[in-house]
Amino acid sequence: MRILNMFAVAVVGSVALASAVSAQTLIVLNKSDHEAALVNPATLQVSAKLPTGKGPHEVATSRDGRIAYVSNYGAYGVFRPNEQRPPQPPGTSITVLDLKAHKMTATWELGEFKRPHGIVVSRDGKRLWVTAEENKAVLELDTSSGRIVKSWKTDQETSHMVVPTLDEKKLYVSNIRSGSVTVITRATDAVKTIKTADGTEGIAISPDGKEVWATNRAAHTISVIDTASDTVKETFESGGKMPIRVKFTPDGKEVLVSNAQSNMVSVFNAGTRALVAKIEVGMMPVGIQMTPDGKRAFVANTNANKVSVIDVAARKVLSTFETGNEPDGMAWAR
Repeated sequence: MRILNMFAVAVVGSVALASAVSAQTLIVLNKSDHEAALVNPATLQVSAKLPTGKGPHEVATSRDGRIAYVSNYGAYGVFRPNEQRPPQPPGTSITVLDLKAHKMTATWELGEFKRPHGIVVSRDGKRLWVTAEENKAVLELDTSSGRIVKSWKTDQETSHMVVPTLDEKKLYVSNIRSGSVTVITRATDAVKTIKTADGTEGIAISPDGKEVWATNRAAHTISVIDTASDTVKETFESGGKMPIRVKFTPDGKEVLVSNAQSNMVSVFNAGTRALVAKIEVGMMPVGIQMTPDGKRAFVANTNANKVSVIDVAARKVLSTFETGNEPDGMAWAR
């Protein structure tokens, strides 16, 4: 009887875990299909595909998991230089998706601001921060209306990704062609630029808020910025070629970096900076997303049209699945 009861508890526990996971959604942007795929993370099946603007690159979700905001960059087939592509004018809009109703609810036009890319929702869901590459700017939008309430000039080339501090008082922006990170203090509108290295693109803040890690795709390095002093405290090799995205585990102990030209993900000890693993994935890995418990990571292999599922603790690929053409930006809806 005890054995049966233990078995029953195990089964119930497994079902509960599966139900908890399936109640959440992984959003994968298919840049060349101009759509967002909604994936059940328990089954890895696509439950819906929602239209976006041309060349969607990044996506952010509200904390309640109901709304997703997509930056329509305009360009697609970005890492496929030999493919014939039609003219690709710069995107100028944000698509708003209702994740519960599975529909697109709004398109916010950004007017003079072009090539929106990096995108983040504030903790209270009232503000949206997005970069505008062609304008060397960062925008703050009111999510109730899509109205631009503020803009800051970085005066840096290709302002690409953005991440806020935990208290949201500062924004950190990676600037690819300038090889720098811009720091914006929201209360005072002060703008400071930190020189990093060639091709600064991926950016992430540690769970404790003390460090910002930035990947330098052309230098094949990673720069660590101290958020107290806003200075580079350390720079080291990325373990591969073209480090393009960076993601902390939720406990802050490890950091995953996608090395696009090496077709692999490098894993670092966040404290010692030691390279502890290299995980082979697919062609041109870019976007990285992680489950809230940090047990699994998803890596979008842009040129393979596949997403790899990584067991973070075991440091190995568990499986791959397809969502569409040119998967890249991803987000998690709790």
